[in-house]
This record gives sequence, structure tokens and C-alpha cells, in this order.
Amino acid sequence: MKDPYQVLGVNPNATDDEVKKAYRNLAKKYHPDTYVGNPLADLAAEKMKEINEAYDTITKQRAARNQGGGYSTGRSGYSAGGNAGGDTLYRVRELLSANRVTEAETILSRIPEGQRSAEWYFLMGHVMARKNWLGEARKYFEQACKMDPYNAEYRNTLNNMSSHSSSSTYTTSAKDDDCGFCEICTGMLCANMLCNCCR
Repeated sequence: MKDPYQVLGVNPNATDDEVKKAYRNLAKKYHPDTYVGNPLADLAAEKMKEINEAYDTITKQRAARNQGGGYSTGRSGYSAGGNAGGDTLYRVRELLSANRVTEAETILSRIPEGQRSAEWYFLMGHVMARKNWLGEARKYFEQACKMDPYNAEYRNTLNNMSSHSSSSTYTTSAKDDDCGFCEICTGMLCANMLCNCCR
């Protein structure tokens, strides 16, 4: 893969906000919706994939560096904007990774409605999915995407959930190798679909 900083056109010393701004600008420019019916649609899709991979790589590296290793969210944007603190939402991710769904839901439920960020809706979507409430999970994932439309992790989760009925799979992201709770979600959803098919 190319140098992710070169792909986004930023210096390795750029701040997180500068990296995010560069990513969003490029995502707007190469978003597939902009190229519907355009002969350059395939090239734009490839470029968009490259941009998403570069942003994911940078944010994962920075999150790992900031946390001193360990479980990485792969996203730096969830602590911004005066919403629920990143430490709280990071803790929720850890709980979900440890399959402690009830504790994760309790923490999320205590966050006031006015402080619920896109990350909050994304994580609550995972809580609902783990409880096998797929309709509710989808609503939360959709809200997360509305609030942060250029977040590749949120978008990939919703897209994969939308197509799970035909492919019998559901994952949170195309690049969630470090996400243990995603595998559990996938197993639960596949088992549910198999049970429904056998009725």
C-alpha cells in the first residue's frame, strides 16, 4: 500500500483534525454518488477505497500510539465535538470486545441524549445486534451514518448489515481484524438466520 499520508495529501506531523479534514474533502470528491452514470465511476471507487484504507491505517496507528498499544478502535473522531468523552466510548468498545453487553448498554444508556455522538449510536447498534434485535441495530447504525457520513467503519457496517440477508454474513468493517466482538456478532447473526431458514 502507498504511504497513507501521501494518499491523503497531508504531512505525517499533521494534527488529527487536519487528517480528518483531508479525508473528508477527498471522500466528498470521490464519493460514488458523485459518479453515478459516469465512465470514471470505477476509478473513483478505487480511489475511494484507497482513501478509506489510508485513513483507517493512520487512525489505527495513532490510536495505538495514544493508548500505548492494546485494543484500537481504528477511529479518532468519536471524542470530538463536546459529546460523550472518548474514554467512556473506548471503555464501551472494550466491554463489547469482552462480551459484556449488559455493562456496555448500561454505560451507553447513562449518556444524556444531547451528548450522544455518532460513535454512541454506532456502539448502541452493536449492543442491539448482540441482543439479536436487528431492526433496532439497523436504526442505530443508520443514525451513526447520518451523523458522520464519511466514516468508513460506520458505512461498511450498515452496508454489510443491509446485505446480510442475501449473503448470510454480517461484519462491522472490511478491515476489522483486531475486533473480537465482530466475530461473535457474525456467528450470532448467522445462527439466527439458519434457525429462521429451518422453521
